[in-house]
Amino acid sequence: MSWISTLDYEGATGKLRTVYDRVRGPNGELDNILKAHSLRPHTLEGHMALYKSVLHHTSNRLPQVLLETLGVYVSLLNGCAYCTEHHFEGLRRLLRDDERASHIRQAFESGALERAFDARQLAILRYAKQLTQAPATLDPQSVQALRQAGLDDGGVLEINQVVSYFAYANRTVLGLGVTTEGEGTLGRSPAGESDNWEHV
Repeated sequence: MSWISTLDYEGATGKLRTVYDRVRGPNGELDNILKAHSLRPHTLEGHMALYKSVLHHTSNRLPQVLLETLGVYVSLLNGCAYCTEHHFEGLRRLLRDDERASHIRQAFESGALERAFDARQLAILRYAKQLTQAPATLDPQSVQALRQAGLDDGGVLEINQVVSYFAYANRTVLGLGVTTEGEGTLGRSPAGESDNWEHV
């Protein structure tokens, strides 16, 4: 599950128990990435606030499917199997189309993105790849390319934040050896109002 010690729900007290109560799934499930924070509950709280705000906030304007697609792509680019599997399952559920989900994954894994995405989506994915793999090479033209693809600056910010969040999440997982071992249902995520962190 992780290279460091973690606390399950049964062993949690105080602040950790309080945060666990906010994030647990319907059967009391806790994702291993969340349990990886258990020795420092304040970092779990920070992680959840960032995650909810960036990926699952009701004020986001871009489609949830697009944001989840970015999460899968960035996680694959970073070699993070844990986040790839979780967010691919989330994407598959959102799409309600297993064939489309499989087509997207094949395009990512083969590098032939044009087989699954339109011009606007390709511009977004190019930005995501550059920000993930070569962030220092970005320049004003990188943002202008997104504008030319039809995004306003708020949309650019949403994309930037999702890609940046996954850099953080992937490195949390990879740096601590977090796996899906012992987890229940993959791909659960918080829904509803901004202060609702329950994974459904």
